[in-house]
Amino acid sequence: MKKGILYPVGTPIGNLKDISLRALELLKKVSLIAAEDTRHTRKLLSHYDIHTSLTSFYEHNQFRKIPYLIKKLKAGEDIALVSKAGMPGISDPGYYLIKEAVKEGIEIIPIPGPTALALGLVASGLPTQSFVFEGCLG
Repeated sequence: MKKGILYPVGTPIGNLKDISLRALELLKKVSLIAAEDTRHTRKLLSHYDIHTSLTSFYEHNQFRKIPYLIKKLKAGEDIALVSKAGMPGISDPGYYLIKEAVKEGIEIIPIPGPTALALGLVASGLPTQSFVFEGCLG
């Protein structure tokens, strides 16, 4: 059986219009969305009339949910992974699911979107040719 694909999907940071057409199309087509904050994600989905099933995936349930999501992926289901805002996997629980999916040989296709890291760097006026990211502040 063909394994499903895990899609880390970048979502808006503050403005619901800051999402790509590709991301919207994908959120409509996957069988499940694993969301860091389902309340926040429901607002986004409602705004764009998307009715895909949601499951929570956040700091306090991530290790319990990983086997469930990996099982679905191995059964051929495509799953979108979204953080509360920005790109999943950067200083959020999505990293652990992505890491396990890679270990299990599941294809990962990131869908680009906003990331606070890039936005903050560009707005800072600091040189962008070389920088170090050591995680989000407290």
